[in-house]
Amino acid sequence: MIRVADLPATHPGRRLLTKRTPFFVAPSEPRCSYCVYVPTGWTPETRLSVVVAVHGTGRNVGELREGFIPFAQRHNVIVVTPLFPVGIGDPDDVHNYKFMDARGIRFDLVLLDILEQVRLRWNADVDPVLLCGHSGGGQFAHRFLYLHPDRVAAVAVSAPGSVTLLDDSLAWPEGIGDTRQRFAITVDLEAVARVPVLLVVGGDDDGRADLAAMGHPGHSRPERLDRLAESLNLQGIAVKKVVVPGVGHSAAGTRPQIVDFFTNLLADNA
Repeated sequence: MIRVADLPATHPGRRLLTKRTPFFVAPSEPRCSYCVYVPTGWTPETRLSVVVAVHGTGRNVGELREGFIPFAQRHNVIVVTPLFPVGIGDPDDVHNYKFMDARGIRFDLVLLDILEQVRLRWNADVDPVLLCGHSGGGQFAHRFLYLHPDRVAAVAVSAPGSVTLLDDSLAWPEGIGDTRQRFAITVDLEAVARVPVLLVVGGDDDGRADLAAMGHPGHSRPERLDRLAESLNLQGIAVKKVVVPGVGHSAAGTRPQIVDFFTNLLADNA
């Protein structure tokens, strides 16, 4: 694999591998892929931090990456946006990645392999990363936190349709009671508690009808976020919860709160 630093400054490959990159195959799972935004302030000698933004069910990865470009430019960070496609092993499976494993694929490990490639190609600091996701991406983000708290500096969870509680009396994905058998990982609550968490949802994002149609009746998205917040708080985890007035189920609508959350963390750690 060519590192960007291996290319002369005038090589056309530099243009391909900086700013908006093409999609790359995920190294351990070629049915998945990722693209990157590398800010114009990048140099081979700089070791930039990384933001991972995970898509929702609609897989609108292009819009997702574009939405974080101003943040990347302002703070000189690299944006990584994985693509976990619909239909792996089942042409109608839109949920696969949200629960970390499906049909023999460990999507958390796919992301870790992607980050290792990002580290090598761009000399990036991927340990830990800032992680965020909206809707299905929010499901992925908080579950990834449970399994790999040492790999994330902060997590922003936006409007998930289902949540996993830190309850070892419930099996995955409702709780964490069987993660040792399922993932060979026991959730380290002390490590999870060290990670700042933002929970955000639009004030108009009820979602009750959609969730009921998908077989999950009984709770709106704000109610599900409240359940997650309560579960995290019971374990002493610092949670910031934000409800954005006038916003429905919109990644763009909750992104400003995520950007502010990450901006403040970067300023605190400067």
